[in-house]
Amino acid sequence: MTDERDKTAWRAEILARRKALPAEVREREAAALAAAAGRLADGGWVCAYVPVGGEPGSVALLDALRAAGARVLLPVTGEPGPLAWAEYTGPDGLRRGRFGLREPDGDPVTDGISTASTILIPALAVDRRGVRLGRGAGYYDRSLNAARADARLIAVVRDDELVDRLPEESHDHRMGWALTPFGGLRRLGDRAGN
Repeated sequence: MTDERDKTAWRAEILARRKALPAEVREREAAALAAAAGRLADGGWVCAYVPVGGEPGSVALLDALRAAGARVLLPVTGEPGPLAWAEYTGPDGLRRGRFGLREPDGDPVTDGISTASTILIPALAVDRRGVRLGRGAGYYDRSLNAARADARLIAVVRDDELVDRLPEESHDHRMGWALTPFGGLRRLGDRAGN
């Protein structure tokens, strides 16, 4: 049976569930994601983000990546289009940015996303084929065009936000992996193309 909800319905449902999530559950999930993230670092650049508005995770995830030897890039928002990226140097180096996001206060890194071997991407949900549901502004879809072909694209979601099937549009970039608090890193993709 196919789920016939459109992206708007999916977003409304997931945002409502996230809003109702108790703080102690969020904290356990954030600690689990930080522990898992430390195992993702390969000594190179990793693109990540500071979670906001009920997104799973915390700054501890970024600190775990750095402690494991990664250099971490965070998005810097601007006008609609691809995101710029600046290096995360710790929580004291963050400032308030557009849309209430926390961003690095340093200068953007030239060709930021194209230098990363791993890209952690916020998502409201991701399906087992790798279709990601974002917030709908398209910043990541436009930015991922510049990612390395061999970069690991990892959607970060809560365990119940890894679903069987989401609606997909032609501009959507498929994820190769999902990182969930208690399921860890999971390979995604439908090799049959269905």
